[in-house]
Amino acid sequence: MKINHLGSMGINPYQRNIEKNAAAAQKPQAKEDKVEISQEALDLQQANEMTKARQEKVQAIKQQLESGNYTIDPKAIAEGLLKFYKK
Repeated sequence: MKINHLGSMGINPYQRNIEKNAAAAQKPQAKEDKVEISQEALDLQQANEMTKARQEKVQAIKQQLESGNYTIDPKAIAEGLLKFYKK
């Protein structure tokens, strides 16, 4: 039995690869990276800033206590308590 030209029916095995490369080159490469920050993430960033401000205030009060310059205003404390409980 004689078999001639097995699998070579005029098909170029590399033609499909060449066509894929040509198609990829023709596609527009307009994809861009995009980052979106959610509202929750923005709120967390602002909360972090508030935490920093609070820590600075606490440090200032600690320094005043250590130096003996911290004074308490009883009227301001009483007014704050009244406002809190009247809400």
